[in-house]
Amino acid sequence: MLQVRRRKEGIEIEVKLQPKASRNRVEKVEAGRLKVKVTVPPEGGKANKALIELLSKELKVPKSSISIVSGQTSRVKRVLIEDIDFAYLQKKLGVEVEEIS
Repeated sequence: MLQVRRRKEGIEIEVKLQPKASRNRVEKVEAGRLKVKVTVPPEGGKANKALIELLSKELKVPKSSISIVSGQTSRVKRVLIEDIDFAYLQKKLGVEVEEIS
C-alpha cells in the first residue's frame, strides 16, 4: 500500500529510485514507497529529471506540478505532486493508497 501525505499544495509520496535500469517504469509499492526504475545514471540530476518525466507521463500531469522535496542525491526521495487527490493517484498508478501523517 502506497503511503502518502496530504500537503496544502498536493500529495507527497516516497519513491525508491533505481537508476541505470533496463527500461523506464513505475514498478510496484515496496515498504510504503513507490519503486521506480529509470535508464539514466545518477549523474548531474539526470535520474531525478527522468523520474519527474516518468511520473508526469504516468499521472498525466505537467512536469511543473512535480518536485523532489528531499533526497536529491539519495535513492529514496520525497516527491510532491501538486493539484491531485488520492483517488486520482490510486487510479493512475493502480495501487492502494493510505494516508499517513
